[in-house]
Amino acid sequence: MKGAWRGLEAIPATFGPSAVTIGNFDGVHLGHRKILLAAAAFARRSGMSSVALTFDPHPLEVVAPALAPKALTSLGQRVRLIRRQGIDHVAILPFTAALSKLSPRQFAERVLAGKLAARKVVVGADFRFGCGQAGDAAELGRLGQELGFGVELAGTVLVGGAAVSSTRVRSLVRQGRVAEARRLLGRRFSLQGPIVKGDGIGAKHTVPTLNLAPESQVLPADGVYVTVTCLSGRNGCHESITNVGMRPTFNGRQRTVETFLLGQLAGDAPEAIELKFLRKIRDERKFASASLLREQIQIDVEVAARFFRRLRAVSRDSSVAS
Repeated sequence: MKGAWRGLEAIPATFGPSAVTIGNFDGVHLGHRKILLAAAAFARRSGMSSVALTFDPHPLEVVAPALAPKALTSLGQRVRLIRRQGIDHVAILPFTAALSKLSPRQFAERVLAGKLAARKVVVGADFRFGCGQAGDAAELGRLGQELGFGVELAGTVLVGGAAVSSTRVRSLVRQGRVAEARRLLGRRFSLQGPIVKGDGIGAKHTVPTLNLAPESQVLPADGVYVTVTCLSGRNGCHESITNVGMRPTFNGRQRTVETFLLGQLAGDAPEAIELKFLRKIRDERKFASASLLREQIQIDVEVAARFFRRLRAVSRDSSVAS
């Protein structure tokens, strides 16, 4: 993975000094971005490298699997989003039972002061670390005074009067409220992954689609959405509509993510895509026949086309991909 180290042993022995931030960073929302940008800015001012330390799998998958949240972003997507904030390196720490038993002091000594040669550590006010989450930001500050690094607390980001969090983003996405989720993310909620072969129902009975196998675990609520489809390995993005759901008209047994491009696709189908969700058009529902579904899809296409026309009228970005 470009710009990422997998495990402490992958970090060069001569690495450092650095400005470090620590977190799961799932979704890389506005709260995460504030912390990441602060670490990157300090590193630039001080002539050192910036590092985001994250974990895979999520710590709760090891210490309390039943409580582990579903991922908004795949690991690869998370790394890319983190690095877009100006972070030089992402250190991915495999979270194991042994790591979970490190005390706050052991973690600060071995990982922060040791491997990463930290001179500054930027965290959120609710930061916890060490065995049983025994350490907090205040404890990190005390350890930093002993071990040679300063600690900076990044303030909480509020949207709608409440703190931005991955939990809030997950809830909005699962309800299909993707436009509201964008306010917390600072970008469109998106799904990435490879294109997989479908069963041919769309091409035969309704419209041809690109079938996405999402790499992340959180999907929008079942329904039809206005989306932008960006093709892997190609320039530009395409206006599209996307159906998330079980395809009840055809008695589907597995949830799928199927996208129809509003414009013609030049060349062969892409190997992978990124879908950016703009707004929900309607819930998924069962139609009495494929022809009635096809008529509804044409209505959905026109709804999406009107949406994109309005959006282009107020935006210089004709792809509406941001």
